[in-house]
Amino acid sequence: MKTHPWLTTLFFCCALPVQADGLSASRQQELTHFVRQECGFCHGLRLTGGLGSSLTAAALKDKSAEALIATILYGRTGSAMPGWAPYLSEADTQWIVAALLKGFPE
Repeated sequence: MKTHPWLTTLFFCCALPVQADGLSASRQQELTHFVRQECGFCHGLRLTGGLGSSLTAAALKDKSAEALIATILYGRTGSAMPGWAPYLSEADTQWIVAALLKGFPE
């Protein structure tokens, strides 16, 4: 029995739940845990500040998404902020920034 090429694509598209932003629901859960644990270590478990600044939507409202992405990926020289590029992809980081700007999920 011959299968159509589009059928394989359809199968793989339906096999993993993918959100509108392109990340699977399970990856979003992993990133939420990452932010709560890794970022929360310095920015506070509720992301309201600590050693690092507050990451609430109100505190970030005047920051550009591009600047936040660069900070997460490459860190800040002369500060305790490390670069997370070895652990996060550009898509991961874009999702984190979008979530922070909306108000990070509980």
